[in-house]
Formats: sequence, C-alpha cells, structure tokens
Amino acid sequence: MTCKQLFLKVDDILLNSNKPSVEIKKLIDDGEFDQKPFVKIKKLKDINQNLIHHPEGNVLNHTLLVIDKASEYKDKSKNKRVFMWAALLHDLGKLTTTQERKGKITAYGHDLQGEILSRQFLHQVTDDEKFINEVCNLVKYHMQPLFYDKKLPFFKEKEIVENSDYEEISLLSFADRLGRSNLCKEKIKQEEIRINNFKSFFADKYK
Repeated sequence: MTCKQLFLKVDDILLNSNKPSVEIKKLIDDGEFDQKPFVKIKKLKDINQNLIHHPEGNVLNHTLLVIDKASEYKDKSKNKRVFMWAALLHDLGKLTTTQERKGKITAYGHDLQGEILSRQFLHQVTDDEKFINEVCNLVKYHMQPLFYDKKLPFFKEKEIVENSDYEEISLLSFADRLGRSNLCKEKIKQEEIRINNFKSFFADKYK
C-alpha cells in the first residue's frame, strides 16, 4: 500500500483496536513499514534499552506495549487520535540519542529529538498542521511528569501551559510508564501517585 494508505490504515488501528500492537506488528512483519517514514518505527527494534528500567527489551517492544496501554485509556483523552499517535511516536527520539556509556544505555534528550523526528514523520503523511503540532507537543513533553517528580531542571512549567495540555501529557506519560513488562502492583501505584502529583500541581496553580 502507498504511504498515505498506510497512514490511514494505522490511523484506523490506533483509533479502533483494543490491542493495536497485534495489527501494527503484523504490518511490520509483512514489510509494510519498510517504506518512509514508517521505517523509523520499524528501526526501533534495533535500539536497545536499559533492562533495569525496560525489561521488555528494545524500543519497538516498549512502543507496542505503550500503544496497547494507551488504547485502554484513550476514552479519557480529549483527542483520541492525537493521543494515540503520540503514543506510537513518543520514543522516536531514541533513534538518534541512544548511547552506551560505561556499560549503561541512555537516551538523554530523546523527548526533544522525538518532537523533531515526529514532526518530520507526520509532515510526510498529512497536511493537518493542528494535528501535527498537538501530537509533537505531547511527544516533546511526555517526560515532564518524571522531571517534575525528580525536581529536575528540565521541567518546563510555562511551556506546558502555553503549548500543550497537562492532562493529556499526564495520560500519555502514564501509558508510557506502564508500557513495561513485569510491573508489580506497588510499582503501578507509585506511577499513579507520580502522575497525580503532576496533575495536581497544574490544577491547583492554573484552574
């Protein structure tokens, strides 16, 4: 199928499948993702992650888990289409930022690079600038709840308020954090607390 046809096919899967990973994986296995720009998603299988934080292995495995988790929460989103595409593209930045340093795999800045790569990706399949901007901003800010929780200087409060929606960021970040294998109930509860603290900060200050 053509690039545009594949975009529409993936769009339909993301919006309507209860477990989109199954159909996305089949498209990859059938060679449909060998074409630009979808090959960027396929190449995520070659990007390894720190197994302490990501026991599921490579970034593609993680992405497939995230879109399934996002599918469980998409009805809570204000824009399911934006939310699900952001879930699919959220870690594209790991293609260019992943490094091994002293035996440790890192991907510092993958959120910022992900915004750039996602914008390039989407411009090849759609002319909907509003859609592109909303997806890319979610990708750009998907690490912000973690930065807030750890009191890191990368937390961008004003940017979030001006450019995105903290509730949508929270939803994507939660799906991202749960998109890992072997999470125990205690760890899931910790992630819920982290996300709720992030949401409460903005709700208390800006509502």
